[in-house]
This record gives sequence, C-alpha cells and structure tokens, in this order.
Amino acid sequence: MNWDDVRCFLSVARSGQFLAAAKRLGVNHATLSRRVSALETSLGSQLFLRSTNGCELTEQGARFLVSAERMEVEMMNAQADLGRVDAAVAGTVRIGAPDGFGVAFLAPRLGPLIARYPALRVQLVPVPRSFSLSQREADIAITIERPDQGRLVSAKLTDYSLGLYASRSYVETKGTPPQLEALKDHARIGYVEDLIFAPSLNYTGEIMRDWDAAFEISSAIGQTEAVRSGAGIGILHDYIARQYPELVRLFPQHSILRSYWTTYHESARELVRVRTVVQFLQELIAQEKRNFT
Repeated sequence: MNWDDVRCFLSVARSGQFLAAAKRLGVNHATLSRRVSALETSLGSQLFLRSTNGCELTEQGARFLVSAERMEVEMMNAQADLGRVDAAVAGTVRIGAPDGFGVAFLAPRLGPLIARYPALRVQLVPVPRSFSLSQREADIAITIERPDQGRLVSAKLTDYSLGLYASRSYVETKGTPPQLEALKDHARIGYVEDLIFAPSLNYTGEIMRDWDAAFEISSAIGQTEAVRSGAGIGILHDYIARQYPELVRLFPQHSILRSYWTTYHESARELVRVRTVVQFLQELIAQEKRNFT
C-alpha cells in the first residue's frame, strides 16, 4: 500500500470532493483520481460513491478512514522522531473560531506565535459557523459548546459574558429604557434566527421573551458595528464592547454567561504543531483573563 495514495484518500474523504482535494494537495484532478483508484484496487474495496455533486464514503471507506487516520498519526510521529516536520513546530495549523473571538481577540494577538515559530503557518478562519474537525475544515476549533459526539479532544478555554449595549448617540436621542420591559419600545439588534448554528447562541430569551429584532445580523462583529452606529440596542460580548468608549452598558446587573472551548480531532493529539498552538491559546487567555471576566 502506497502512503501517498492513502494521503490522497484522506484529503478526498475530508473535503468530500475530488476537485477540492486536488487543489489542497497541489495535484491535478486526474492524478488524484488515479491514486484513489489504485488504492481501491490494492484494498479490493470501493471507498467512495462518486456523483456530479461530489463523493461520499462507502461503508468500507468509512471503516478504512479510521485506519488511515491512525496511519497518518504514525507517519507524522515517525517524521518527528527523525527531526522533521513537527519536531521543529513546522507546517500549517488552521484555527476555526467564532467571528467575534477570531476577529476582535485572536487576530491582533497571533503575531507573537508566528515570530516564535518561523516555520509554522497559521490560518485563522473567523466566521459565524461551526467547523467539521473530522473533515479537517479546521485543525483546532474554538467552540461555544463542548462537543459531545465524535472522536474529539476538548478543554475549556475561558468563560465570557455578554450584556446589553447602546451607543451614547442612541441613548441621547431615544433615552435609556428604565427597565427591561421597556426594551419593547426601542429598536433591537439581534442574530438572524434561522442561521444560529448553536443553541447557546439563542440567548435573547434570557433578557426578553420576544426579542423580535428589527435589524438581524449573523455576525457578532456586525452587531457591534450596528450598535455603535446608533441603530439600536443589542446584546454584545463584553470583551468586544469594552473596546469602544462610545458604547454604554445598560442594566449591568443582567449578564449572560457562556464559555469558549478548544477542540481538535483525537488523531491530531500527537501532533506537536497542534499541541503548541493549543498551549499558546491557553497561555494567551491566562494572560488576558481580565478581558473576559
């Protein structure tokens, strides 16, 4: 069995498309298809069901994926033992994160990690969505809920809080609501409900039974900008909102508490580059704990 063929199989299995996998590996589509076909021939099993929309693993393919991921870890461990790749904290690590945490907190603070490990390449993907670690959409995901399914390794990164905010220009024009019930008389900003990707993001009910926002934005950063502009009152991350003196915290006695978790696939447990980035994130949060509490 050729390891390069197995590597091609893993890329296709994780992307769900031959074309996307070929681009990721830097080979042409025909070469990748030949390699996967050669692997199927050597195994005597069909690994993928191919269609015009992509491909999916057969039952045999899903079973082989487990073995292939173990092979991948062993190969990388062997390279590390020989002083290659991970031993020098080299290679690419992709971090998937909620847009608020990724843009407002991580992006300005990852420079020292790159400076410390020049051979390390970091990809930050800060978008309001969840990531599939089994398909390698990210090597490390910052999640807002601890995953309870899959072969994943999770650890709490930090707790954080959210609160009600308005801009100074808004309260000067529209006034400050005297109690929570009075929020119904004000413009409200919230998430696009059918795009909420995790139950814990549906937190408006902890403030008001029917939030019924007039302006919905599927992005924490977008909501912050809308509140700053004076468009209405919103529930914002405290660690983001504190950066803007033009924002006013309303009803400070009412806070919503959530947590961030670091999560990665257990097959990456032995990869030095992944462990190094996770440790950096933990150290970073420990140093900046005051921003989240």
